[in-house]
Parts: sequence; C-alpha cells; structure tokens
Amino acid sequence: PTCICPVQENVLQRVLQLPVVSSTCETLQRKYSSTKESHPLMASVCEVYERGVQGAGALAMWGMEPVVRRLEPQFAVANNLACRGLDHLEEKIPALQYPVDK
Repeated sequence: PTCICPVQENVLQRVLQLPVVSSTCETLQRKYSSTKESHPLMASVCEVYERGVQGAGALAMWGMEPVVRRLEPQFAVANNLACRGLDHLEEKIPALQYPVDK
C-alpha cells in the first residue's frame, strides 16, 4: 500500500491535523493564553522566552539549511515510511480521529 500523504504534506502535518492532537494543542494554547492574561509577571517572562525561542529557531534553521538540502532524499524516504506507519495507527486506533473530550 502507498502512503496517502500528498507530495507537499509531511507526516508532522498529518499528526498535527489528527483531531486528538489538534484539540490537545488548542486546549494547551487556551490554558497558556489564559495564564498569561491572569498573571502579568508570568506574561512578561513568557514573552522573553517566546522571543528567545523564535530567535534560536531561526538561527537553527539557517544553520541546518545546507544539511537539510543534502539529506532531502533520505527525509523523503523517512517521511514515506512514517506516513505508512501513521496510516496503520489510524486504522488500528480509531480514537485518534476524535477530539480529546470525546
């Protein structure tokens, strides 16, 4: 069987689109935002942390770009295998298709 991932989609995107994962992420985001709104000191600490993570992420991506380009064929193979594994998990575990509250 072939992977149902479209060429432009990757396994991470598929995982993030699973209702159980997306609903969990939405809940965490709401809790995080609520905490920041409720606690001004926590909000300022979180903002400093968020800026640091964004800067570090951008720097890491810039540094990794040549390596990623060179390993692109291997990433495609790994993505295809991971998509097949995800297909199997979705087939065997129907609960992945439901939000966390269900």
